[in-house]
Amino acid sequence: MKKRNKKHEKRVRKLIVGTTLCALILSVSTYAWFIGMKTVNVSSFDISIATTDSLMLSLNGTDWDDEITINEENYNTDSYVGNTNSWGGEGLVPISTVGAMDPNTSKLIMFEKGSLTATAGGYRLMSSRVNNTAGTETDGYVAFDLFIKNLSGEEYYTNYDPLNEEAIYLTPESTVKASANGGEQNTGIENSVRVAFAQVGRVIATTDTANTITGINCAGGAGVTKICDQRDAQIWEPNDTKHVENAINWYNESCEKRTGADVFDEASYNGACGTVEDGTAYSTYVVSGVIDETDTVDVYDGEDYNGYTDSISLEAEDGKLVDLDTFTDTEKNLQGVNRPTFMTLAPNSITKVRVYVYIEGQDVDNYDFASLGKKISVSFGFTKERFYGEDIDYDGNPELPADVVRDVSAVDYDATGAITEITPNVITWSSGAKQFRVPNTIESFTFKDEGILKTATKNEGSWQIN
Repeated sequence: MKKRNKKHEKRVRKLIVGTTLCALILSVSTYAWFIGMKTVNVSSFDISIATTDSLMLSLNGTDWDDEITINEENYNTDSYVGNTNSWGGEGLVPISTVGAMDPNTSKLIMFEKGSLTATAGGYRLMSSRVNNTAGTETDGYVAFDLFIKNLSGEEYYTNYDPLNEEAIYLTPESTVKASANGGEQNTGIENSVRVAFAQVGRVIATTDTANTITGINCAGGAGVTKICDQRDAQIWEPNDTKHVENAINWYNESCEKRTGADVFDEASYNGACGTVEDGTAYSTYVVSGVIDETDTVDVYDGEDYNGYTDSISLEAEDGKLVDLDTFTDTEKNLQGVNRPTFMTLAPNSITKVRVYVYIEGQDVDNYDFASLGKKISVSFGFTKERFYGEDIDYDGNPELPADVVRDVSAVDYDATGAITEITPNVITWSSGAKQFRVPNTIESFTFKDEGILKTATKNEGSWQIN
């Protein structure tokens, strides 16, 4: 495959919906939400979004383009009058959510720590609902409205039916990682970040009345097809298999197997919890409702951790934890026919999507010292393309357009043991094929093979690993 030239880069920009975020933690003395984390302050950063020719974007329902930027300065002024956007206020605070929308407010239902008390094998958790039911969103997370106009097709399907909708994929280059520009690099704060995309409702794409577009809400009516009471937000969980050593050590020291209902009875805890290892994905048992003292919930409850399941629900309900099925990086990195749909959009429509960026407090990687990392960066993109040229072994003649060329090389490697800590994390490892998939723009990378650090370096097109 030929590398992308400048013309191709421009075409790629029009194909991918891309977003870049940088978050700054100002205080090095804060703590993760279980113990008392106060804030993870947000610095000034931009979100740049570009689209394919058949998708147009807007922040106000009037001005449409294939590329827009939203940041701390314009998140309110460039949006529509009466918006409820928020840029985090004084800082991000860990929250927990299953992705359900409140049909009365058209906002995400979220929960925060109400109380936390140490137990013999973890921490007793109580939670209260985030008070975002009136006016703008509360401080502690990023939230904004994004309007997506999908111009493919001529038929507008008035009734809600996912079978009428088109697949949208998360680009393999989408990442959340620790920034190289500040803070410690190995605390793992980036492993607790989540991005939620909540579809509120939609109207026909020919709608040109801004108030009709911006006024889309969960109630529907007046030509609006309501969505948010039909499906939960799609939540992206980056770095699902990544766990830094400090987070693992914290978990090993704090958690003990739970066998009894009384969280304050030392006899309810005895034995070892489940193993957490880097390179393996584990469940996140998120908060689905208000948890009070009668619910006796421990933060480590769940089959993957302390083994106690009486506080886990198969369906979201008040006062329970739920094993949430997020869209993970493991799924994002699947190729060819195995590549899963990230979300769907109706043809000939304008959809109001509410975007949330937050820290999931129930993530096992959220421990006291994670905030010492200070800076994280988030980037993601959307595309309608299911296949890249490499997925079908395309022979390169004639040359493919840039939007279906991933520019990835296969680097063979006979691993001794488990491959972990791959840096940069845009590189993927296939244990079955014994190959790394490396973007052609990368000249070197590092990883650990059974705990031993290895360095791979490109030399005149060939890779050397030592």
